[in-house]
Amino acid sequence: MASRPPGALGRGCTVLWATPRLSVMCHKAAHLIIFTRYPVPGQTKTRLIPALGAEGAATLQRHLTEHTLKTVEVLKNIEISIYFSGGTTTQMAAWLGEQWHYQAQQGQDLGDRLIHAFQTSEQQDYDKTVVIGIDCPGITDEILAAAFDKLDAAEVVLGPAVDGGYYLIGLRQNIAALFTEMPWGTAQVFSATEARCQQLNLSLALLPILQDIDEPADLRVWDNLKNTLKKAAE
Repeated sequence: MASRPPGALGRGCTVLWATPRLSVMCHKAAHLIIFTRYPVPGQTKTRLIPALGAEGAATLQRHLTEHTLKTVEVLKNIEISIYFSGGTTTQMAAWLGEQWHYQAQQGQDLGDRLIHAFQTSEQQDYDKTVVIGIDCPGITDEILAAAFDKLDAAEVVLGPAVDGGYYLIGLRQNIAALFTEMPWGTAQVFSATEARCQQLNLSLALLPILQDIDEPADLRVWDNLKNTLKKAAE
C-alpha cells in the first residue's frame, strides 16, 4: 500500500459494480501530510542531545512520530502521507508499516519543503491540505478535524505554538509566498506568517496554542502526556 501514490485508484474513489462494465466514481479528498525524520542518532532532535544524548534524542523522535500516527489513524475521510528526511522509503516502511504513503521531503530549507509538499498535494487534486510535524504531542484528532473544517471558510489555517512558531498550517491551494523569506527557527515565524496573510489579503483561522518539544525545558510536556496516557490506560 505504501507504493500507491495519492491520486491513484482508491483515494476518494467509490467502485460502482454495474453490468456490463465496472464504473468508478472519484471524489477529491482532504490530505494530511506529516513531516518527520528517520531517527538516526546525532541527526535528529539535536537541540535535545545535551539533555538526552544522541541515542535518547533519536528515541524521542521515534516515540513522537509513533504517537502522532496513533493520533491521526482514527481520522475519517482524510488521506495521510508521511514526508520524511533521512533514511529511505524501505527503512520508513520497516519502522512504521506499509499502510502509509511515504514521500521524501524536497528542498533546501523548511520553506522549500513546505512549498513542495503543498504543490504536490495540489497537483494531486486535493481540495484541502494540512501539514504538521511530530514535535507537538498535544495535537489531537479533534484539532486536526477542526483544521480541515475551518478550511471551508478560511484560505489559511494556523496552529500557533508557544515558542512563536506554528505546529500546523492548512491551505486550499499552494501559496508559496507564505514560505519564502521567513525567519525559520525563530520566535517570529507565526507573527511573520500572520502578517504575510494580511499583506496578501488571505483569510486566516486559528487553532488552539500548543507547545512543541524542541528544547530540554519542553521535555516536561512529553513526560506529563505520557503519565496522562498511562493513567488513562490503567
